[in-house]
Amino acid sequence: MAMTTTTTTTSSRSATTVEDLPADVLACALRRLDGRSLAAASCATAGLRALAADPATWRALCLARWPSLSLLSSSSISPQRLFADAFPFPCCAPPNTAAVAPLAGAELVSAVDLYHAGVPLLSRAVETATSSSWFLTSPFRVDAVVDSSKTPAPTIALPGGAGAIAAAEMELSWVLIDPLAGRAVNVSSRRPVAVDRHWYTGDTLVRYAVVLGGCKFEATVTCSEEAAPGSVVIREVSLAVEDADGAAVSGEGALRLVAAAMAGPRKGGDGREIEAKRRYEEFVRSKRGRKESKARKEVLVDLCCSAVSAVAVLSFIAAVVLR
Repeated sequence: MAMTTTTTTTSSRSATTVEDLPADVLACALRRLDGRSLAAASCATAGLRALAADPATWRALCLARWPSLSLLSSSSISPQRLFADAFPFPCCAPPNTAAVAPLAGAELVSAVDLYHAGVPLLSRAVETATSSSWFLTSPFRVDAVVDSSKTPAPTIALPGGAGAIAAAEMELSWVLIDPLAGRAVNVSSRRPVAVDRHWYTGDTLVRYAVVLGGCKFEATVTCSEEAAPGSVVIREVSLAVEDADGAAVSGEGALRLVAAAMAGPRKGGDGREIEAKRRYEEFVRSKRGRKESKARKEVLVDLCCSAVSAVAVLSFIAAVVLR
């Protein structure tokens, strides 16, 4: 009887991963990712984290997102830290705002970028001295573009030669940077929260706002369509801070709010622009309600004063007549 023996040989194959690619190929692929995808890739493996931590990659990403950073003379904040601070939205209510000390640095840097339909239109870098008593006690205001007769207002050609500017397609980024602490925060809602017309000049006022610590950071872009067809004139781009009563916040108070926002948590994800607009509308309604309540109280006080005055006059007349 013949016996047939069958031998089965199993060949093991080693698994191939993305890390088996050459390092320069992986680095080139990582440079093509956006910030959110690059951060996610850095959490995958230790090798990808080392490649994703390349400062040159993050610097190129920051410059593509905020072209105004190229106008700064120097930056003490790392590109990765800058993106982590400025890309997500700050928390609407930073904890312990009143207990946070104002920024210790003598300078506050503003990196301002204006887009239309995703195309960069205007980039400005503004360095504001914050150590003077005049700044600390005056209402906080930073002007990126000033409407002046000496300096011609920038004229922007709209993509495609559009005849009128579409405010809904405009996007503004206003990144505040503390060079000493190496922190940053974006105080713009990115998308407009309101579009108005100036009551006298008729210019378009496009407003971007975030509510932090019960106060409103509002950046306003004033633009006019008096230029040639297919272009728009940017009259002013400014940032101011208001409290819940509509009063201007001083420079020192604004620095406390900025310091708390820089130290506080961030929120990312989709729908943050919609939430920023909702909080802005709630802030406006609350401010209107406070004004109406204050007006009603003043009316009641006036009525009481008038009633007391009338009683005093009648009492005086009665005393004279009955004497």
